[in-house]
Amino acid sequence: MSEKTILVWFRNDLRIRDNEILLEAVRKADKVLPVYCFDPFYFRKNPSGNPKTGNIRARFLLESVADLRKNLRALGGELIIRIGNPAEILPALAEQYHVNEVYHHREVAHEETEISELVETALWKIRLNLKHFIGHTLYHKEDLPFPIKDIPDSFAVFKKKIERDSNVRPCIGTPETIYTPSITNAGELPTLQELGLDEPADDPRAANAFTGGETAALNQLEQFFLNDDQLNANKNSRSSSGNNQSSKLSPWIALGCISLRQVYWEVIEHQHSNTHHTNLLILDLLWRDYFRFMFKKHGQKFLAAKNNDDTASLFAHNQDELFESWKNGETGIPLIDAIMHELNATGYINNYSRQITAGFLINDLKVDWTKGAAYFEEKLIDYSPASNWGNWAFIAGVNDARESRYVIASKPATELETKNDFIDTWLPAAKSIDLQVVQTELH
Repeated sequence: MSEKTILVWFRNDLRIRDNEILLEAVRKADKVLPVYCFDPFYFRKNPSGNPKTGNIRARFLLESVADLRKNLRALGGELIIRIGNPAEILPALAEQYHVNEVYHHREVAHEETEISELVETALWKIRLNLKHFIGHTLYHKEDLPFPIKDIPDSFAVFKKKIERDSNVRPCIGTPETIYTPSITNAGELPTLQELGLDEPADDPRAANAFTGGETAALNQLEQFFLNDDQLNANKNSRSSSGNNQSSKLSPWIALGCISLRQVYWEVIEHQHSNTHHTNLLILDLLWRDYFRFMFKKHGQKFLAAKNNDDTASLFAHNQDELFESWKNGETGIPLIDAIMHELNATGYINNYSRQITAGFLINDLKVDWTKGAAYFEEKLIDYSPASNWGNWAFIAGVNDARESRYVIASKPATELETKNDFIDTWLPAAKSIDLQVVQTELH
């Protein structure tokens, strides 16, 4: 009897723990062929002439893929790395290694689903099945208390019903051993130059250092709880570091270096501390689920539900010029400029800063919100299609934005970070700025 070989197509699930497609392939097949494709689609120029994926995010991706290969090798496996169109590469590898089936995690954003459809069509031509798994959400689709078409559009209703009527599944196991076919050419990790990008220059003012990969993600999760426990032990402290404690797990979550379920169950395990920070972390996971399910329910209509022929009249006549000043941190508004300088230099800004700068671009500068969303796609190290475009659409009022704005309103002005090195450099008068005025303008 011939051996069964399953090809595992990694995309935004760069981990060996709580990875259903990997564990299922190990269980169902004699040999597993893990593959990652650097698709040129994601490194092309966007309409503004900038890279669709910026160099800071690309470097983080390269580190994450390298860590995945290291972890697979530790289990006896290997990761095939290729540069090119997955619809061409995967069928070729499937024929070369006599693959019986291909596994992957289903995506929801239109560009990612279109790529999946092209791969599925190409595989079908050689009589192979592309099996879809659901592995990017906290709550499994089959465990929701409503069908996708009836998911509440209101986040508050969604949160209430899902927390009351659904449960988060436990994490699945990690393979003990992986057997791969005899691989003749595993491929080398590309350089940034081969992807058409320059090496990023690390800014000495950066407060956070992000290294891609599951190993770093697990360490970051551990550090979050260690820091949180320390804050609880000193809960009477009034230090600014306590006010701004956050997990900063989003870059690793975006690439699936760690699963939402693993983060959730770690939070539950640490519930003895019952802190404000862990509650906010679970809330963030729920928002991620909400946006993914909204894309699943509405597709692209979620971003265009209220667009009409008069939309262009709402924009400033010189919006291109205003957009350039916004993205370069040259608006003349010190807080906005400081945040944008930090984004450009590090690829990361916190959630409140994102909402403040997005609201300023849309409501004050009167610039098309899609320009800002595309710029965040390029720059953010933790870019995730559903969360990024969904958040921008909410702030823009494309869909009902009232619930998204409560996040800003709930953040006291005194807790907005005003003392990092970027603000000290670009905002010498930071202490004199009325942050409450900035918040009020965004409501």
